[in-house]
Amino acid sequence: MRKLVPIISASMLVAAACGGAGGSGGSTVKVGFIESLTGNYAPLGGDAKKTVELAVDQINNAGGIKGKKIKLITLDDKTAPDQGVLHFNKLKSEKVTAILGSTFSNTALAVEPLAERERIPYVSLASTDAQVDPIKSYTFVVPAIASTYAQQMLAYFKAHGITKVVVAHDTQSAYAKAGLGGTRKYAAQYGVQILKEETYETAASDFSPLFAHVRASGAQALVVWGSGAPVVTMAKQYPSSGLKLPLFLTGAQASKLWLDPVGKAAEGVYVQSAIGVVGEHLPDGRLKQAVREMSGPFKQKYGYEPPQFAMDGYAGVKLLAAAIEKAGTDRKKIRDELERLTLVTPTGKYTYSKTDHSGLKPTDVSMNQVEDGRFVPTRWSLKQLAETARAAG
Repeated sequence: MRKLVPIISASMLVAAACGGAGGSGGSTVKVGFIESLTGNYAPLGGDAKKTVELAVDQINNAGGIKGKKIKLITLDDKTAPDQGVLHFNKLKSEKVTAILGSTFSNTALAVEPLAERERIPYVSLASTDAQVDPIKSYTFVVPAIASTYAQQMLAYFKAHGITKVVVAHDTQSAYAKAGLGGTRKYAAQYGVQILKEETYETAASDFSPLFAHVRASGAQALVVWGSGAPVVTMAKQYPSSGLKLPLFLTGAQASKLWLDPVGKAAEGVYVQSAIGVVGEHLPDGRLKQAVREMSGPFKQKYGYEPPQFAMDGYAGVKLLAAAIEKAGTDRKKIRDELERLTLVTPTGKYTYSKTDHSGLKPTDVSMNQVEDGRFVPTRWSLKQLAETARAAG
């Protein structure tokens, strides 16, 4: 079997495999990973698991850190916050140096206060704002947070004369609630009026009442904050709704897990994503190279392009690795290094600081439209992506 080892600097190899205080012993280094591998978020968590393991394998196949291999301890939160809490306590007893957190925002919010209390660096793969607003000492987020996605969507609306929208959101999703909150917070700044706020539940299967409300609103666009099956169902029903206004979705749909089941109904829908999802459209440079180092081995092994959640898992390992490279295995020093870290990854160039534990900007988010079953950046985003790539070097 061909080894999936891209060309990586020696410093990055050292970084990605290091463990924390009490987390290294003998020939291994322990890193904890809590993820949704069963339950509603299993498809999302499964993609993140693939790239977390890919990053770890790349490091270990290249010799590990000073001869020590990463021992990744992966635990399934079953898309249930209480399971995340149980697993945190197990990882604490294992004396891991740091923890990569769940894609499921509700689990992330349950685990975060425990990581803060125990002073264990927690690198989250969930995008809910509350994890980092206000700042928490030991918590850092990998995906662009929901309000960052909201700002980029509103900037697109401003640039294209969209001033009146309806926003629908899942009442049971912390991510969806954060997205609604970010849209509310920044709408006026971009000259956008939210005419109506429509709600639906995770188990929803008929969106005709919601569509009827949108039809009567006079809106120019429908924005949906949510994830999983409901947004698949909504998109499939949208062409027959009679609505002529464009449908805008967020990074939670930037995956074949949404594209494939929606099929032809996805054509023309606007879907935001991390830069790496549309990395083939980037100009050559550090950013595109970072995407290739992950996407090439991923596609070779799994047969499809890495989606949003895969990008986040890989970037999470890289960010944690870069901090450990400088800090060693001391948890507080790792935290300190994360807080002053700048790093180019497949999801963009991160710049963490004492006042920013999310690290990404609105311009690290691409506004795409589905064309022939693929996410294609809009002309507006192509220009921004080129500028972002040049800034990354």
